[in-house]
Amino acid sequence: MTSYPRFKAAACHVAPIYFDTPATVDKACALIAEAARNGATLVTFPEAYISSFPVWCGVWAPVDTHEFFAKFAGSAIRIDGPEMARLREAARRHQVFVSIGINEGTPISLGCVWDTNVLIGDDGTILNRHRKLMPTHWERLAWAPGDGSGLRVVDTSIGRIGALICGENTNALARFALMSQGESVHISCFSPRYPTHPPGEAAYDLEASIRLRTGAHAFEGKLFNVVVSGFLPPEAIDMISRGNARVHELLEGASKSISMILGPDGTPVSDVIRDQEGIVYGDIDLSRCVVPKQFQDVVGYYNRFDVFEFKVNRRALAPAQFQDGSFSESSATNGGTGGSTGGSWPLSETTPFTAVAQAS
Repeated sequence: MTSYPRFKAAACHVAPIYFDTPATVDKACALIAEAARNGATLVTFPEAYISSFPVWCGVWAPVDTHEFFAKFAGSAIRIDGPEMARLREAARRHQVFVSIGINEGTPISLGCVWDTNVLIGDDGTILNRHRKLMPTHWERLAWAPGDGSGLRVVDTSIGRIGALICGENTNALARFALMSQGESVHISCFSPRYPTHPPGEAAYDLEASIRLRTGAHAFEGKLFNVVVSGFLPPEAIDMISRGNARVHELLEGASKSISMILGPDGTPVSDVIRDQEGIVYGDIDLSRCVVPKQFQDVVGYYNRFDVFEFKVNRRALAPAQFQDGSFSESSATNGGTGGSTGGSWPLSETTPFTAVAQAS
């Protein structure tokens, strides 16, 4: 008989220390330790947790945001940098899987930053890096578009794990790309708030949209969905407002995001947290995913693959391809072994990779 993993997942509904990467990494490592002490095997963090969500792009004109962008780019981290090494060591030490959102920088450009989700294994290996395919609305003033190289589901001891970032969880094709790889545990990471309209006007309801789309993915895929969102603290609101009462009102009035863990029927199996920082825990039993697939299995019998054809380009994009056999700094290799999702890649700024060994 097939045996199904059972474990506890943690969603850290927390704020970074804006633009202070070392302090935010310290906080992340402390939260990993706390969640592990409480029995979690999977510990998740919000979108752009290290170390700022660019909410200023939604409340200031672009000509007024250069100061913020300089701090934003300056606090971005690299996938092979010392900050990631610390997070990987924390995962290895506590023997937990970690999913964390970062602002990812690159040596190719001092101003290019991706909205990236990184999945770290319980042995400290990097299992996947996914760069958000398309920054949403005003986020395009801060983040570069990603590519399909991270649209991967990783086969682990606790299930087949995939992740999408914020608005990507509305993208039916991105979601199906993960479901079609046998995803059984999905991670949906979100921003803390999302201002869209002037004060007093009906605006985007972030909480309602999170409930709707994450519940839909859990139900459609018959899978567990770990929903983890950021939190915008008063000191960040004050800093971004810069004394402007209207901007302060926009940020205070914007709807808040929520964190929770959903079962394969789309309903919560954990507490729901919104108004304060904290960690929510949920018990995941993948055997619960089996019976619902009798009714609708959209990657199995409940589809017509003779009618629909779906192709995904997972080629990593780079600014240039050099034909002389040399490697630039951005494509220098430093190891990597193939995972069960197929393929192996060098550890670099422009190419994907799986199962990158823990640095010694």
